[in-house]
Amino acid sequence: MASGDDVFRSDLVWSRVHALTAVARCGSFTTAARQLGVSKAAVSQRVNELERTVGAALLQRTTRSVRLTHVGQQLVDDTSECFSRIESSVAAARDLAAQPRGVLRVSAPVALGRQYVAPSLEPFLRAYPQIRIELELSDVLVHLAQEGFDLAIRHTSAPPENHVATRLAATRTLLVASAGYLRRRGSPSQPAQLVEHDCLAYLRPGPALWHFEADAPTARGAHDGARASVAVRGPLRTNNSEVLRDAVLSGLGIAQLPDFSAAPALRAGRLREVLREWRPVGFFGDSIYALRPWSRGTPRPVRLLVEHLREELRGGFLQAAT
Repeated sequence: MASGDDVFRSDLVWSRVHALTAVARCGSFTTAARQLGVSKAAVSQRVNELERTVGAALLQRTTRSVRLTHVGQQLVDDTSECFSRIESSVAAARDLAAQPRGVLRVSAPVALGRQYVAPSLEPFLRAYPQIRIELELSDVLVHLAQEGFDLAIRHTSAPPENHVATRLAATRTLLVASAGYLRRRGSPSQPAQLVEHDCLAYLRPGPALWHFEADAPTARGAHDGARASVAVRGPLRTNNSEVLRDAVLSGLGIAQLPDFSAAPALRAGRLREVLREWRPVGFFGDSIYALRPWSRGTPRPVRLLVEHLREELRGGFLQAAT
């Protein structure tokens, strides 16, 4: 048994308060003992000694439950954040000292994932051979925490506020057509003329309504910032930008595409930008983000992958396309 003077030694006080916070978090002495790696009797003894030090009961014990008293709740509230910070700091130090390792579950949109995320992983995995990646491509928005994902790559203008978001690259929407289509049907000079064209739209509920904003006063007499909206029709609607791109390449019509889907064909001269003075707005996002569930610290493998993807996408998608 510790003496009265011993209970004020910082190492003893910390271990006893830590035991109390573990019991409060777990709701039982047995589970707290398992997490702390000590016996149930040791946890009980530490809490009893802390109660003698404080001079008040910290827990209300019954045969079925353990609850904090008002004094115990105050002590846990005041100290639990300190222990969380210590745990995070130790985990961060361990990460720095060790070879990064572990399994990363990553979600990404189909088109962006196929064209940019997946091809960028080979050098990353060679640099960090102890990291394994499980990449799931889906345009369905997953719930990261509930479905066990460490990271999601998203094409959006407004990342969710309940996640940690890192901007990887800027992106923009382009209106494109093939040279063959434009030779046959001509090139529109105003958004309103799109009603005379075959427009291939992304599949979403409701009619296909395209919105534009004049990029400059040179937009055929429109003042800078002017807006136009057009209800378009065409032979195909689909929910995949790669399918839209391939349909445009075949000469089927005009489509709005995210720049990452259009850039390779633009660079090769197989696609041409239409209505260059008008900027499509309000449809696809304007940034690529890496999202992760909120936590006090970032696991090193997650941080390394985010840094790698940001470097891979640095400069955007169109730097060599114009």
